Amino acid sequence: GGLILFAIFSLVMDVFKIGYYSSFYSCLSAIKIIYPIVQAIFVVVQTYFLWVSAKDCIHVHLNVTRCGLMLTLTTNLAVWMSAVTDESVHKAHSKLKKNMTEEIFRWLLKERSQRVGMRSSSVEECNCNSQICQIFKNGYFWLYPFNIEYSLFASAMVYVMWKNVGRFIDHHSHHIQRLKFRLFRRTFFVGIMLGLIILVSGLGVLILYEVQVNSSPESSKKSQALTMYYIFNIVCLSLMSLVCIGGSVIYRFDKRDMDRHKNPTRTLDVALLMGAALGQYAISYYSIVAIVASTPRDTISALNLTYALLMIAQHTFQNVFIIEGLHRQPP
Repeated sequence: GGLILFAIFSLVMDVFKIGYYSSFYSCLSAIKIIYPIVQAIFVVVQTYFLWVSAKDCIHVHLNVTRCGLMLTLTTNLAVWMSAVTDESVHKAHSKLKKNMTEEIFRWLLKERSQRVGMRSSSVEECNCNSQICQIFKNGYFWLYPFNIEYSLFASAMVYVMWKNVGRFIDHHSHHIQRLKFRLFRRTFFVGIMLGLIILVSGLGVLILYEVQVNSSPESSKKSQALTMYYIFNIVCLSLMSLVCIGGSVIYRFDKRDMDRHKNPTRTLDVALLMGAALGQYAISYYSIVAIVASTPRDTISALNLTYALLMIAQHTFQNVFIIEGLHRQPP
């Protein structure tokens, strides 16, 4: 369900990109228009494939299947990197345009156009002046986060499918546990509701932050937006850290056998988990160094420092909780 939700928004983004690039067909390389069309086809085919085959444990043509799934996974990661790069370049151009004269910006745009396939003599014709063109341009950049999440979502599902190739399931010991949504006897319902509340609140805070920072010229409103953003994230990270610590404590009271045998799949999971956390550790470390070395130190700096420290703590407690869970035997 989550994959289909992100896929729909990714398809809408591709439609906006096709409409935007079609406005410049006279001075733009054909590959720029073909790319979103091919990407839309890839999203549709992959979503259908995952919907139909996500639960399959394949036992024929194992090497070919693993190779195909790895190719699909790396393709999703390449699309993710491309989307992140495009979004970063767009934000950099937006900042650049605000801080320089129109003549210098046109000259830089002309230089860049020679690299991406636009004819330099037609740069003036490629300006997005019409209202429909502006709608397409703003629309597909606002939808980039959904495409990024779709690529990561699909990569995770393909990785799980790759691990399940050749796997055997013992049907005699496989018990189906039916979840009973009772508010006090079980905590499934409470967890789902709290998660949805945090998700909706996070989206609301993100939208307010983006609107106030990008549209308001007043520094006071930008400071209020930053304060709101950091306080919300600090509260969320604190709750997540407490929950992970609580889960690790519960592990100590839940009597289960620990699986200490060598398991290549589990080892790979742990390595990927720790490798993915290194990026966030590095960002938090550099943020701490920058905050400590900068002057003056105001409220925003204090909140940013707290946020960076909590990010390190949360990732550490979460990784410990997950790794302990991976080594636990079923009930």
